[in-house]
Amino acid sequence: MTVEVGTELPALSVRLTRADLVRYAGASLDFNPIHWNEKTAKDVGLPDVIAHGMLTMAVASRIVAEWIGDPGAIVEYGCRFGRPVVVPNDGEGALVEVTAKVTKDFEDGTVKVNINAAFDGKSVLTGAFARVRVA
Repeated sequence: MTVEVGTELPALSVRLTRADLVRYAGASLDFNPIHWNEKTAKDVGLPDVIAHGMLTMAVASRIVAEWIGDPGAIVEYGCRFGRPVVVPNDGEGALVEVTAKVTKDFEDGTVKVNINAAFDGKSVLTGAFARVRVA
């Protein structure tokens, strides 16, 4: 696969619902009540229940996995959590919008892809990137 710096990956939109948070909690064994209990979330200063940071990170990585066609081609992935994704109990949930762009071509057959994940028009991950094997 030939990839050039500046290549924009196809955008990805993912809706997270409270049911997704329950499923993720079961899979990850992260049952922190800020991810399912409105009272607890509000008692600690959050506006409502929030998505797990690692779930948000996983959702953002899908843009690269779907583009490259092989999740095993992602050789490095990292980010910091900037803002929470607030997930209302309204049946619609929260829309996470992900964009990405190739920013560097390495001599070892990998490229760096910068990733932006946004909720409610604001970035939720800081410095998100993936290094992807393309050759």
